[in-house]
Amino acid sequence: MRSEESRKPTAHAAADTTADEAADAADEVARLPDYAERVLDVAELIPPGRVMTYGDIAEWLSEGGPRQVGRAMALYGGAVPWWRVVRSDGVLLPGHELSALDHYREEGTPLREAARSAEGHVPRLDMKRARWGGADAGEDEVAHR
Repeated sequence: MRSEESRKPTAHAAADTTADEAADAADEVARLPDYAERVLDVAELIPPGRVMTYGDIAEWLSEGGPRQVGRAMALYGGAVPWWRVVRSDGVLLPGHELSALDHYREEGTPLREAARSAEGHVPRLDMKRARWGGADAGEDEVAHR
């Protein structure tokens, strides 16, 4: 499980704020919203070599949508296997392609080789084979209904 410290997002106080205002802002940001906590809990359930889309997680939680899941992952997802939460088209997370690719290869996640015409020749995820529906997770592991 994630430690309380690993759940904290990076907060940058503006240069013209007072120390007290910056401390208050950091305290506000340090509290992990309930929705983000549930998103991260689902991300931790995804087995190595498998993935769920942003929309899959929103559907699993019966709350929010792909954008809300993406936002939670962008702000708080560094402490969980973020590379297992993906776009539905299998395109690797822009800016993190090589790091994610290392994880996918290490875990044996099914990939589709990129076409020679594809920019950078970065493979995509084979969503038909890599997608995980959560069938192996117990109902008690994440309250999703």
